[in-house]
Amino acid sequence: MSKVLRAILLGISICLWSCVVYGQDVTREQLKGLDEQVQEIKSDVLSIAAELNQLEEKLLYPSHTQMSMFMALAEGEKFRLDSVKILLDGQMVAQHLYTFKELEALQKGGVQRIYTGNINTGGHEVQVSFSGKSEGGNDLERSQSFKAQKGVGPSIVEITLAHQGITFNDR
Repeated sequence: MSKVLRAILLGISICLWSCVVYGQDVTREQLKGLDEQVQEIKSDVLSIAAELNQLEEKLLYPSHTQMSMFMALAEGEKFRLDSVKILLDGQMVAQHLYTFKELEALQKGGVQRIYTGNINTGGHEVQVSFSGKSEGGNDLERSQSFKAQKGVGPSIVEITLAHQGITFNDR
């Protein structure tokens, strides 16, 4: 009886082993197909998300009411910028603390879009404040107010920070 039991167990083991091996081959092929499908779905989701972001921006910030503010450092400035704060008509609309990489990008000529929002046509007061450290290690704080004129179309405000002060260009 033990020989018969061994033979049955050996037969069952061989059948199970062949099923496992066959199942693994099918599973690998299925996983490859599933992986490709997942990658396609990820690509589609990212594409849809980008389109939704563009639509959201158009809906939230229609071009005729939109004002965008861009900030840069004056050419050759070496002070360490720590933070910037922008008030529009007395309301804080933007505040940013800078990392080393962001500061490095600005020092290399980069530009940051710091604010985009809807505002009414007409004159608006913009107050820009920044703090940092001079090359010598002294605390550096500057603040300046400007008048921005918002027309019917989209408006762009360029803010340039320098050790001596802040310049402002309204288009």
